Amino acid sequence: MARSGVQYEDVKRAIDVLRTKGETPSVQKIREVLGTGSFTTISDHLREWRAHRETTRDAPLNQGIPEPVQRLVGGLWEKAQEAAGDALAHYREEADRQIAASHEAMQIAQRQVEDARQREAALSTHLAGIEQRLETRSAALATAEAERDQALDKARQLGERLARSIQQLERLQKDSESQLQAHQQSLAERETQHQARQRQEEQRHEAAEARLMSLLDESRQERLTAEKRHAATLQQLEKRQESLLKQVQESQNALAREEKQHRETQWARTRAEERADTLRHEQSLLQARIDDQKRHLDEQAGRLRTLESEMARRIWQAPEQDQAIARSVPVKAEGSASAEPSAASPDKSG
Repeated sequence: MARSGVQYEDVKRAIDVLRTKGETPSVQKIREVLGTGSFTTISDHLREWRAHRETTRDAPLNQGIPEPVQRLVGGLWEKAQEAAGDALAHYREEADRQIAASHEAMQIAQRQVEDARQREAALSTHLAGIEQRLETRSAALATAEAERDQALDKARQLGERLARSIQQLERLQKDSESQLQAHQQSLAERETQHQARQRQEEQRHEAAEARLMSLLDESRQERLTAEKRHAATLQQLEKRQESLLKQVQESQNALAREEKQHRETQWARTRAEERADTLRHEQSLLQARIDDQKRHLDEQAGRLRTLESEMARRIWQAPEQDQAIARSVPVKAEGSASAEPSAASPDKSG
């Protein structure tokens, strides 16, 4: 059925215009003359026009022509119609095939155009979404990189402070060891001197020697106790130092993982700050313990100096007493001979 958009009369007028120009009517040329219409509607009207034209050609000739001429003309007319019919049928079949192929190609092209438009719209929407997500991710990435740089800077500062603390701890340890070594050497020298003096006055200072040995034992015990306590403290400090280094390494590993996991940036940054605060707190506690240990060592050194001064005082008191006793012996000898036994007894006891 022909569509109501383009009528048969419109197609007929377009055919007349084309025949006036000496052109053969076709669906494409008729549509160019009309400027509108579908190929199917124009093809149906063109087929109707051709059928009407064939009917007009089959109309009888004028009866006024002589019969022999009519027979001759009729025979020629029949032969011409047969030849024209054969050619026209072949032409119609070819034209119908071309029209059908053109119509099918046009529908395929229209579907392709519609599909292309739909794909273009979908691609435009998808591209806009991708661009928006890319901008969001770029902003998030920039924020994450800034936070990562801040965290790395804090970790670097913490590492520098930890390195300075470790250096300070090593210096304190070296100073403590040198002081302890000097103190031990001083004690060894004094003990050697005391033993030499003790061998010289061994017979006269047995009581003083016993007291001195007791003081020396106490001094040695206190020194050994201080050394053991200092060694234990140093061992604890070394363990704590290793723990701090491991924690710093863990912080650095957490920061490295943070570069690969942008979605966990805030959490990792908060965790690193908390760990840094914990490390700073533990470092302050460690420094306080170092200060306490240093004060304890100073107190031990003060006590050792007090003991040494007490030993020196008692060592030097003993010869003075012996000298006083020795001075009192001649006086008693001049008074009477009976005083000799009494003078000898202090010498044995002294």
